[in-house]
Amino acid sequence: MRLHPEGAAGAKVRATLYVPTELLEEARDAVVFLAGYPVRLTLTRLVEEAFRAELRRLKQLHNNGQDFPQRGEDLKGGRPIAA
Repeated sequence: MRLHPEGAAGAKVRATLYVPTELLEEARDAVVFLAGYPVRLTLTRLVEEAFRAELRRLKQLHNNGQDFPQRGEDLKGGRPIAA
């Protein structure tokens, strides 16, 4: 079971991410277009659903469909290390 930063299941936290401008603009266009009934899409919901779908795919592809091991430390900031 995963621990949530605030301790409550479903708790939400603010995250700062950098994405290409054109990707964010396309996402915002979709959210505005689908904001009304019946979809009522929000940018937060779009991101949550995209993260969940990609995590399912990555688990299947790289970890036999299982959750990844819980990390022992926070992600390091800064530029990624080149492979």
